[in-house]
Amino acid sequence: MTNPSSDNDSPVPDDADDDAGNPACVIVFNASDPSGAGGLAADITAIASVGAHALPVVTGAYARDSAEVFDHFAFDEDVVAEQARAILEDVPVQVFKVGFVGSPEAISTIAEIAADYAEVPLIAYMPDLSWWNEGQIDLYLDAFRELMLPQTTVLVGNHSTLWRWLLPEWSSDRSPTARDIAKAASEMGVPYTLVTGIPMPDQFIDNVLSTPQAVLGSEKFERFEAVFEGAGDTLSAALAALVASGTDLVAASSEALAYLDRCLDAGFRPGMGNVVPDRLFWAQPEGETEELTQEEAQALQVFDMPAHDTKH
Repeated sequence: MTNPSSDNDSPVPDDADDDAGNPACVIVFNASDPSGAGGLAADITAIASVGAHALPVVTGAYARDSAEVFDHFAFDEDVVAEQARAILEDVPVQVFKVGFVGSPEAISTIAEIAADYAEVPLIAYMPDLSWWNEGQIDLYLDAFRELMLPQTTVLVGNHSTLWRWLLPEWSSDRSPTARDIAKAASEMGVPYTLVTGIPMPDQFIDNVLSTPQAVLGSEKFERFEAVFEGAGDTLSAALAALVASGTDLVAASSEALAYLDRCLDAGFRPGMGNVVPDRLFWAQPEGETEELTQEEAQALQVFDMPAHDTKH
């Protein structure tokens, strides 16, 4: 990436030629989550697990446990901007990843920064915000639609969340398809949409990467009975890291979904609430093993992970 702030006469470091061997860098905008389930904790561990380097910008902090969110405290947008501008003037980044950033003001600030680095892909994740005040939700979603989506390369979100947000007046008897949602997102400038958790018969769910014109990829998985926290941040962070590392979008989506499926399969309950994805499942001591599917084995090979399975 070309850094807009680097047009100066400063000398090039002697080790600049070694940069090609460095991990790809992903700047992530998200809130601190003390449960470790989502937010920056999910971003950092998923990005590192996939082999890239996270540059975390803290946009606020949750007050939450492993079961529910009690409150969120947004940082002032100037604090967000100072963090991001400082690291962007130092480190070339390959991808922006945007999670929940807490306020319309922060959205505006991040969108402005992204516009200054328009050549860098931006992957945006829209979580379920039902825990929040309804008035705040509306203001946040309106700002995200108007300011962030025009900067977004890939929008990631659960089928029901994106449906309620982007197609609030949907009146058909059938549920909207991934292409229907992608069409709505494209009206705000989003070229690709990754829609997750689409209900299917027999306890399966579909996950579809789509443009308004075509479905580019589809991955079906069996529904887990457990309730998870942090799955969306994990998926979008892994996708961002894979794209940053040079994987084409269709393959990156498939690999990120396979990675998430393995994280959920090895998920654990750290407290009395919901299950957390084990984003470092491949690093756990070998326990009970089972034969991997060809897809899972290929995913582990891509992530350079040992091919063993640990059950919790």
